[in-house]
Formats: sequence, structure tokens, C-alpha cells
Amino acid sequence: MVSSVEVMNDSKPTPAAAAADGDDGHGAIGSTAAARSSRNELLNLVSQIKSRVQDKLTGVDFPIPQFILIGRQSVGKSRLVEALAGEQFNFVSGSLGSRRPTVLEFRNDPKLAISRWQILNTSTQVWEEKTLPQVLKIVSDAHESLGANVTKDPIYVRVEGKNCVDMQITDLPGFREFALDKEKQSLADQIDDLVSSFMHDPRNVMLCVEEAGDAANLSTLAKCKRVDPYYNRTILIRNKLDKYYRDLTAQNINEWLGGYGDLPDNLVKFCLTLPFWDEKHGGPPKPFIKLRKDMNDRDLAEVKSKGASQQFMQYVGFENFARFMEKKIESLFTESIGPCLRKLQDLDKEWTSKKESNEQMLHDTDPDQIVNTIRAAGRSFSEALNHVMEGSIRSEVNRLTLADELYEFHQWMQLQDFSQDFPLLPTDDFGSLDQYIEYLEKDCKVPSFDQPLNGGAQFKRLKFECEVFFRFSDICVDISKRDVIQARGVSVSQVSWQDVILKLLAKEGQQNVRNKIAYVGRRIEWFFLKQKEVVVEFMANLKGSCDEHLYSQLFSKRVKMIQDNDACRELIYEKFDQALERQYGLFFQLFQNTLQSAFANPWALVKASSWQIDLTDEGFEDMCLPSFDDTKARIPVEIEFRSRMERKLRKRLNNIPTDPLDIEEAVEKIQTLMMITFINIRNCLCDQLELFADSFFQLPMARHLQGEMSVIQLRPEDRAPFLAKRKGLEEEVDSSKAMLEDIEWCIDQIHTFALTTKARNSPSDWKKNY
Repeated sequence: MVSSVEVMNDSKPTPAAAAADGDDGHGAIGSTAAARSSRNELLNLVSQIKSRVQDKLTGVDFPIPQFILIGRQSVGKSRLVEALAGEQFNFVSGSLGSRRPTVLEFRNDPKLAISRWQILNTSTQVWEEKTLPQVLKIVSDAHESLGANVTKDPIYVRVEGKNCVDMQITDLPGFREFALDKEKQSLADQIDDLVSSFMHDPRNVMLCVEEAGDAANLSTLAKCKRVDPYYNRTILIRNKLDKYYRDLTAQNINEWLGGYGDLPDNLVKFCLTLPFWDEKHGGPPKPFIKLRKDMNDRDLAEVKSKGASQQFMQYVGFENFARFMEKKIESLFTESIGPCLRKLQDLDKEWTSKKESNEQMLHDTDPDQIVNTIRAAGRSFSEALNHVMEGSIRSEVNRLTLADELYEFHQWMQLQDFSQDFPLLPTDDFGSLDQYIEYLEKDCKVPSFDQPLNGGAQFKRLKFECEVFFRFSDICVDISKRDVIQARGVSVSQVSWQDVILKLLAKEGQQNVRNKIAYVGRRIEWFFLKQKEVVVEFMANLKGSCDEHLYSQLFSKRVKMIQDNDACRELIYEKFDQALERQYGLFFQLFQNTLQSAFANPWALVKASSWQIDLTDEGFEDMCLPSFDDTKARIPVEIEFRSRMERKLRKRLNNIPTDPLDIEEAVEKIQTLMMITFINIRNCLCDQLELFADSFFQLPMARHLQGEMSVIQLRPEDRAPFLAKRKGLEEEVDSSKAMLEDIEWCIDQIHTFALTTKARNSPSDWKKNY
């Protein structure tokens, strides 16, 4: 295998070849047979890379330079193209002129008696040999098919002949100086935009064709200066030099060639005369190639006779221009081979990965495997949810501050039409959500209030906010004498004050707590719904990350199925939503049962804990494992502590007067006892809130969701999208294979070119370079 560094070194012209350059007097300007062969191979290689890879991949920055021919209409661009081809022809583009780029490849082959013309078939990427009239018609039709519009899609034309100059250019439509109507003005504007887009590409070298004359009024050169202010990639070609022979004198020749100071010294600028004749009398008076040479010799003789310095002489005449361009193109293309190889190798990896991914997707959407594939993707999704809840720093989606979280939750409740089921604020004393948020931030000081969070960190903060919301449960009404008398009623057996308190608690306190339970349940449900995108992003971002090895490799494979297949994603999300709604129902029902039990027998709930050790550091140093005697002695003490609160409550009950005349005092004591009992019930439920949230949401979603995903069923109506997706995947796989074939072919050609160049070099050159 040849490295990209070797390729770049091997493709440098050898000293021997460079020294052998000379003028053979015909079309092979300044080239030996060996130099022409090497240059042809290089130009063909770059052309193949461009047509087979670069032009197919829009948006890919490929390091191949391009020589673009720009100028106004009628400045001689077409005649310059003919001069480079070494024969007369005219790409007739209709009354509207050219409207698309034409990529022209000129190859010098002294063995050819008649020029060979070819057109690239862009669908098959094969050069098809045509006669010149056929080429002219194809090019003309390609322009005329656009009407009054333009396109960036080029036509590729190759001409091989003994009079060609070895080079490759892109001929762009000429700038329009004026327009007769709105349609032509629109076309002129489109052409300006098209040419400007090529000029702004830093890889493109601009061949700016102007008419020789006042250097201060070159309009196309002014456009070049806007995009290339230092003329690093601009070459000026001043045509029709013969018109100004009479203006040249021995005193001004050097100043005229230099532009009288209006052209910077670092700008490469040629002056030349291209073949011309009076077309009223038909074709050229002599062979075109002879006319080209005569014009060149005439330019050189005229300028030399006026005493032009050698500094300017090398930039006069067509042959000097052609020789310069051959070397310039060879130099730039040679420098681009190494970067091209590296870019192709990167593209090879990228498209190989894309092909393998599409093939995996194609396998996964097999009608016989699709259900199992969706279930497997769902199980991976469920497993990834556990990692997100454990804490993931890679997922950025749906990260919210607590304020944003509450705003979105309220919007979701209104969209789902749940906002009428229970109040969305903990108490009516809060006039708006903003007041509640301010209370959470400034008074409660909720941890990480202003930090955008998702996953497990967000769930932990949510439980804190839910507990604050729950603790606003209260009995907000005063008990009247009528309520107490009505609750006591009459019975065969005596109705105790304990029964009265239970009835009043059930009436005044239970609904308030039930609303808080519903709020907490919906908050947790909404949280898990928001984690679906978080989980998918977590799975997608693992590929290529530093901690990819810490997680299942199936995440990266199966997330493609979830992301790219709408039907698969909908089925997984639907099963996720069903499991979540079921857990909400279980959570609410269990809390309801606990609530009813608490209000039916609050005395059992509000007993004090048997924990009696003072949580200080004192006494813990001497602790050891308890003996059997210690255990027997501990149990009666703990039971004693546990029943202490119950005795206090019963003592208060016994202090309530039973005499009807003392009803005022009884009402006051009943109100106090109700508040004490309700506060104890509320505190006990709030203390267990986190346990309920973990038990009926987090743990079931972590442990049982995979089982739910394993029973996903594909409905008959779901098969059509999979079949449609499969057809698209087959096309993508074929496209990936074709692109990979082109990329690998180009890589092989670069290696072959490098080896051929190395073999052609002399041993001394080889030792010098390697």
C-alpha cells in the first residue's frame, strides 16, 4: 500500500523531465513525449476523481483546484477555448448564450491525425466518443433545454488531438453588460450569481479574459478583486493585443504591458492575440493552428521590436500563456493528489459505514424478522432508559430548569385537557405560576433550581418539588357547631368523639390530598414522556465516544432503527406510553387506598416511630453486636415508645366535654385534634412520597419495560410503511455500493499513478526523493 505522503512525493515532476521541456513548433507546446505522457496521466486522474466522486457529493469540500474561465461576452473567451483545443469550432448556445458550466479537458496526443471528441455520460460515468457535429448539438441542446434559467450542473467535453494544449478548464457563461427586457435581465442576474458562486470558491483559479486597453477599466478584473483582493488565484488574459500595436512605442512598451501602475506587480497578466479573420468571407484564410502560431509570432515580434524587457516578454503571446498554464495546472494538480487521497480514504470509511448501516437496516426490516427487530430495539431502548436515569452527561436534549419544566408541564396539562381534573397550583393563595416558581426558588431553595437537567438528576429535583406541592395539603375550613352536632347524630350505641373526628376528616381533608396525589402522578408521568428523546439521543451519541465501550454495542446499531423508521419508533413509543399510563393508574390507586386507610383509622398511622436513639456521635463508639438478652430487653421498650403518641391522642379525646351545654368548648377541641391528626397523616404520606414514586414509576419502568417491549405486535396497517422503507433502503444500499466502487477505484488509480511515476523516475531521482 502506498501512503498519501509517498503519493505526493512520487507525483512531483522529475528534474530530467522538467529540463527536457522545449518547443516542438506544433501543438505540443513546451513538452517532450515523456512529459506529455505524465501530464496526461495526471490530468486524466484528476478528471476521473472529479467526475466520479466530487461532482456526485454535493457539500463535500474536495481539495481539487479548478480553472474557471470568466469574462464578458465578446471578449474572446470562445476563441481562447478554440485556441487551446487547436481547432475551430463553436458551441452554439442559441440566442441566449451559454447558461451552464462546460468542463473542457484538452489532451495532447501527437499520434492522432484527427481530433477525438468525447462527452461524459453522467449517468454511467463513461466517456462516449462522438463526432464534432454531435458534440456541438449535444452541448447546444443542453443549454437550450434550460430556457431562460441557469444551472450549476456542468457538461463534460474532452478533446484529444495533436494541437491541443494539455490542460483542463471550466468555461462559465459570460457576464451580460445590458438586457433588453425583464426576462433577459433575470437571466443576466442568474448568470452573475452562478459565476460569482464559482469565483468565491477558494479552490478555483480565475482565468479573467479582458480586452487589452485601459487597465483601469477592466470590469471583470474588478469583480475578481472583490473576491481575491491580493490576486493570489487570478490570472489576467488581455486579448486583442493587435488593436493596440500603434499605441506601443519604445518609450511606453514596458509601462503599457505593466498596466501603467493600475495593475499590481504580483498579478500574473498575459497579453496576446487570438486567431481572427473576417467571417463575412467564410472560414479562416489558413489552417487554424497555423493562424494561432502566426498571431503568437506577430505578438512577440511586435513587442520585441519596441524593446520590451524580458520580464514582460515571457507574458506575451499564446504559446507563453499555454506553456505557463500547462506547468501551473500540473503543479497545482500534483499538490492536490496527496490531500485527495486522504479525502478519498476518509470518504471510503464514511461510505463503508453508511453501507453497513443500511444493510443492517435492510436486514432488520425483513418481513420475516421485523417484529423481532422492533422488539429488540424496544428492549435496547428500555435498557438505555436505566442508564439515563442513573445519570448521563452526553444527552443534551430536553434539559430544563425547574421554571421551564413547570411551564411546559402546565402547557401539556392544558393540551391533554387534564387541567380541569385538579388545581395546578398548590393553593389558591398563589395568584399565578410565576409566584409559585418564585416561592420554590427563594423560600424553598430547591436544589439545582436554575440548572438545565434531564434524566435521573431532573427526576430527583422533581420529587423535591412534588413533596413541596404535597405539603400544601391542609384543612382550610372552620368546623361549626352544626357540623359537629350533625356528625355526632344518634345511635343505639354511643357515638364517640373519635367517630365524629373521622367523619369530619373524611369530609374536609380527603379531597384536598387526593388532588395533590393526582398532581404528583401527572408530574411524574410527564417527566418520563419527556425522556423518550433523551434516551434516543443517548443511544445515538455513544458511537465514537470515549465511553462507548462501557455500554452495549447494540445501542448504536438499534438506535438507527428507531431514528430512521417512523413506524418502529411509533410502536416503541406507544408501548412506552401504555406502560406509563398503567403505572400512573397503579400509583394513583395505591395512594388512594393508602389515603382511605389513613383516614379510616388515622390512629394507626400517626403512632410514633419506635426509633429512640439520639442521632449524635455520642455513644456510637462503644456500640457492638447485640446479645440475645439485649434484644429481649429492647423489644418492650420500642413498643412502649410506639404507643406513646396514641396515648397522647386518646388523652386529648377524653378531655373533650360530652355535655351538650359545652358544645362551644367541644368544637374548639375537636378542631384542634382534627388539625393535629391531619398534619400527622399529611406528614406520613409526604415522607413516603419518594418511596411511592420510585416503587410505582422508576422501578417498574426500569425492570418491567423490557418485558412490555417483548410483546409488541405489528398491526396489519403498520406493514406498509416498513415495505416502503425497505424499498428506499434497497436504493440507498445500491447507491452506497456504487459510490464505494467509484471511491475505491479512484484510490486504486492514485496508487497506480504513484507507482508508475516512481518507476519512471531515474534511480538518482528516486534516491533523492525517497
